[in-house]
Order: sequence, then structure tokens, then C-alpha cells
Amino acid sequence: MVTALCFITVEPRHVNDVGSEIARIPQVRTVYSVTGQLDIVAIIEVSDVEAVATVVTDGISAIAGVSTTETHIAFRTYRPEDLGAGFSLGY
Repeated sequence: MVTALCFITVEPRHVNDVGSEIARIPQVRTVYSVTGQLDIVAIIEVSDVEAVATVVTDGISAIAGVSTTETHIAFRTYRPEDLGAGFSLGY
């Protein structure tokens, strides 16, 4: 299993629509709207690296309102039980 983090910038008025569209992609496990230079972070889980390219290029990048993507492949998860906690600020 390959896990990738896709950092996405979006035209400001499209953040909610883009986030909802990304969440409908079957290989996307979680979608977060975030503060800072990025607008959205999507966690992708697929069988191989080639599938990451397909999800990002044919899926995420093709959504109207997406300006840029930057994708990082995860090497390992150190504490899987804490993975979601880092993204759940305020809850």
C-alpha cells in the first residue's frame, strides 16, 4: 500500500466545492481544509506509485478550481493511532 499526501491550492471561492469533489475520489481516504499557504490536504492510499500519479493527474488536478498540487509519498507511519490527531485541531 502506498500513502501519499497531496497539498492543493485552490481558487479561493472554490475551496468547499473542490474539497467535496476530492472527497468523492475512491482512493482519497481523507480531505482536510487547512490554514497557511495551502488550501487542502488530501491523503491518498493506493496499491502502487503509478496509481498515485493517476489519482493526482486524472482526478484531483482535473477538478475545476484547483490551481496547483504538490504530492509527497510517505515512507512510513511512526504512530498510526496518532495520524488523525495531528489534523483534528480544535475537536
